[in-house]
Amino acid sequence: MQTKIEIKDLNKTFGDLHVLKDVNLKINKGEKICIIGPSGSGKSTLLRCINGLETANSGEIIIDNEDVLNKPLSKNIGMVFQQFNLFHNLSVLDNITLAPICNKKMKKAEARENALKLLEQMGIADKAKNYPHQLSGGQKQRVSIARALAMNPEILLFDEPTSALDSKMTNEVLEIISSLASTGITMLIVTHELGFVKKIADRVVFVDSGSIITVASTESFFNNPDNEIVSSFLSGYNK
Repeated sequence: MQTKIEIKDLNKTFGDLHVLKDVNLKINKGEKICIIGPSGSGKSTLLRCINGLETANSGEIIIDNEDVLNKPLSKNIGMVFQQFNLFHNLSVLDNITLAPICNKKMKKAEARENALKLLEQMGIADKAKNYPHQLSGGQKQRVSIARALAMNPEILLFDEPTSALDSKMTNEVLEIISSLASTGITMLIVTHELGFVKKIADRVVFVDSGSIITVASTESFFNNPDNEIVSSFLSGYNK
């Protein structure tokens, strides 16, 4: 298998707080990796270091054989945020077309056509002219996913994409993400939805206190946990 992302000895601190501690991880091209663990364990920070939104203190992040540590955000990486991060003063259509036009120099007509196709794929084609404040949480997250896809990324990062949604909207958004699993995009998903993890993940990465505790196939992770911390975490989930 072709390695898409390799993380070596990654460290990140915020003042005296050591958030990521010598993190090492290899991700193959096209893999669907779910990153789980207790709140505050460093999961979101790991994603933000991969896409350059956080500056790591040391280590390597190698994507397609190039060290991208602390370099500007790659055009090949899309990210879907917990709180949507849409531009409130722009319409849905403009939110999606902004980056392709500005960063990829795509012609406006092409970007618009592509955005409309993505909105159709997300099931919200009728919301193109709406503004974020006119959308439900689930609709906002669909726009956020469409915006990430508009850059035609090779890697998609999802940071707790359903944590701000109610159960119905959560299921809708998880279905959208599941539908992307067969596209060949490499996906890293930070989530607390363990039923979804069982359904979509090729492998599970468990993070605790800034360290990767285990990396395992989904079946092994849930059925044969090899670590007491993981076993304790799963016993709380299964109660």
